[in-house]
Amino acid sequence: MMVKEELKKLGIKYVFVDLGMIEILEDITRKQREQLKKNLQKSGLELLDNKKSILIEKIKNVITEMIHYSDELPNVNYSDYISEKLGYDYTYLANTFSEVKGTTIQQFIINHKIERVKELLLYDELNLTQISYKLHYSSVAHLSNQFKKVTGLSPSFYKQLKQKRKKNLENM
Repeated sequence: MMVKEELKKLGIKYVFVDLGMIEILEDITRKQREQLKKNLQKSGLELLDNKKSILIEKIKNVITEMIHYSDELPNVNYSDYISEKLGYDYTYLANTFSEVKGTTIQQFIINHKIERVKELLLYDELNLTQISYKLHYSSVAHLSNQFKKVTGLSPSFYKQLKQKRKKNLENM
C-alpha cells in the first residue's frame, strides 16, 4: 500500500506491485528514481535496480518460501527446484549468489533449515525424527550434527534452554 502511494506521489505509472516487485509502464527519470529510493528508505524499504541484487532477492525468497512456508519440501534437489522456479541455470545462480552475498546458496539453505528446526522444536508438536523427515534430512544424526555445527548446541539442549527460559519468564 505504502509503495503504491509513493509511486502515485511521484507520478510513476505502474502495472502491478506485488511481493516487493514493481512493474512500471515507462522509464522513470533519474530524479524520480532517487526520490523513490529516498522515500522507500524512510519506510525501511530498499529500491533494488541492480539486476544481480534483484536476482539475489528472488533466490532468497524462493528458499525462504520453500523452507518456512511450505508444508512439504520439494522432492527434487534444491538446486533443480530453485533453477526451475527462477528459470536460470543453477551454476549461474550459485555463482551470482556467492559473488554478491559472500556465502553459498547451500549455506544459506542450511542456515534457514536450522532456523526452521528451531521453530519446530519450540512448537513442541514434532519430535526430532519427524522434524528430520519433514525437512528432508537423511537421518536424525545428520540433522543433529548440522544443528550443532551452526548453533554450537545439540537440538535437545537448545530445546531445554528455551523451555527453561520460557518458564523463568512465566514465573516473573
